[in-house]
Amino acid sequence: MANPLRSEVVRLYKNLLYLGREYPKGSEYFRDRLRSAFSRNRAESDPQAIREMILRGEFVSRELEALYYLKKYRAMKKRYYEE
Repeated sequence: MANPLRSEVVRLYKNLLYLGREYPKGSEYFRDRLRSAFSRNRAESDPQAIREMILRGEFVSRELEALYYLKKYRAMKKRYYEE
């Protein structure tokens, strides 16, 4: 019987992998760190602990999105305003 949280974990992994393409240190760096983080917690079977890890992953996802929006905002600001 498969874990009911598996689909959420796979969705989170794919989302983070997609967001990692534009990571400032490079996509390979991000992908390696992401893969090691997920494989380190592979054996976890407690549903409550898995939910907490999913919430942490979603927080990281939101932080990455904010980082990218800030980067785009700064690039646009440089184009239109002199500092």
